Amino acid sequence: MKSVNLISHPLIEHNLVRLRDEKTPPEEFRRALGEIASLMVYEATRAFEMRRTSVQTPLARARAKTLKREVLLVPVLRAGLGMLEPILRLIPHARVGFIGLKRNEETLEAMTYHKSLPDKLGNFEIIVMDPMLATGGSSVSALKLLYERGAKRVRLVNLLAAPEGIEFVHSHYPDLPIFTAAIDRKLNSIGYIVPGLGDAGDRLFGV
Repeated sequence: MKSVNLISHPLIEHNLVRLRDEKTPPEEFRRALGEIASLMVYEATRAFEMRRTSVQTPLARARAKTLKREVLLVPVLRAGLGMLEPILRLIPHARVGFIGLKRNEETLEAMTYHKSLPDKLGNFEIIVMDPMLATGGSSVSALKLLYERGAKRVRLVNLLAAPEGIEFVHSHYPDLPIFTAAIDRKLNSIGYIVPGLGDAGDRLFGV
């Protein structure tokens, strides 16, 4: 699929087993999700633009490169919070915005209940984090809020994706890069990914 990056790695596959297992307790679920998120962010940031600089070492001046733009991490509440801390450990200088979305269980549409973002996003490298790309409704709603504030460089990072969700997101934003650890078979009649791993938020927080 165009603009879909399926990240394959032995440690990701190993931890996905723990996430999918219905017997995995919340503390182990959080650990496994965090490890996968940490591995995925390397690929999601690979195309970040750099600028040339130099640095004085104890011995001599050295040529170097540094990130050209600020990084903004945007977890989609609440499940996206499980990906935030592990990624912040790798990009501690990143700024953090929040988008809260709740799915209407009858219509499957996403409703925004919270947003906390910088006013102007044109100069940021933005990573949107949500463990599940199911119907795609939440992702499209989150992306709309970002692009309304001038976002230009956005990446979507999901642990699992359904084909329907990928298609829906790309019907609105065809060139958006999506990074996922697995593309599952389908959605069921109530919009859950099959085989999936259940409700990621419930399993993260034990409720």
